Amino acid sequence: MPELPEAETIVRGLADRLPGRTIVRVVVTHADVLAPPLTAATLRKRLRGIAIETVERRAKKVVLATKGGGRIVVNLGMTGRLVLSGSPRARELSHVAVRFQLDDGQALLFDDVRRFGRIELHDAGSWNERDAALGTEPLSDAFTAAHLHELAQRSRTPIRNWLLDQRRVAGIGNIYANEALFRAGIDPARPASSLTIAESAGLRDALRDVLAEAIVARGTTLSDYRDEQGEAGRFASRLQVYGRAGQPCIVCEHPIERAVLTNRSIFFCGSCQR
Repeated sequence: MPELPEAETIVRGLADRLPGRTIVRVVVTHADVLAPPLTAATLRKRLRGIAIETVERRAKKVVLATKGGGRIVVNLGMTGRLVLSGSPRARELSHVAVRFQLDDGQALLFDDVRRFGRIELHDAGSWNERDAALGTEPLSDAFTAAHLHELAQRSRTPIRNWLLDQRRVAGIGNIYANEALFRAGIDPARPASSLTIAESAGLRDALRDVLAEAIVARGTTLSDYRDEQGEAGRFASRLQVYGRAGQPCIVCEHPIERAVLTNRSIFFCGSCQR
């Protein structure tokens, strides 16, 4: 599932092309990607003639800010893609659920094979409520070691699970949680409240480092993720634990282990992450 680096990569690509463009028509092929109570008719009516002002990211979501304070919010789900119709690989898309036709002749295509992604439409008020329900952005100045430590002390949830809760830290998914915990030398099954201030500082730095590196590499493609041009991300070859069960740890050569924690895989080094 696309996480913060993948959403950020898409946002940066679209931010050079979409602001100033006007949506002239919306074509909905698969209405099940619209978050209830949104309907295809409502989406078409409310967006026709609306200008896109900025392209932003919040957590794992791509957010198109429109004139008048509205927001088109795209959650990519597991297999969702946002691709411009003029990109070289757009012709490869075969499951386009929504097409946003633009005034320059191009279109923004939301393609989703499994259709677990969702499109939301907000006015200024409902977006403020939606935004307030999400946690701190890990790349923001507000995400300090002290802030992370204070939040973690309130929960005995395993730290991997705690990181996945979007109400606490926004944008972290299973791939980058596993990678950051390895870099910080923290067992993913440890209670969040057991972290010391020093460990919280190490985890904060590890999270920011791995996210920044993944953004530079334009995300991680393990199967479905593609950027706005339809290209795969390049960070998969730099993963140190995720998906490497049985392979030697890059630090101590102990075999990387895989376990299941609340129905999600964790990958870790039993020697480095005691």
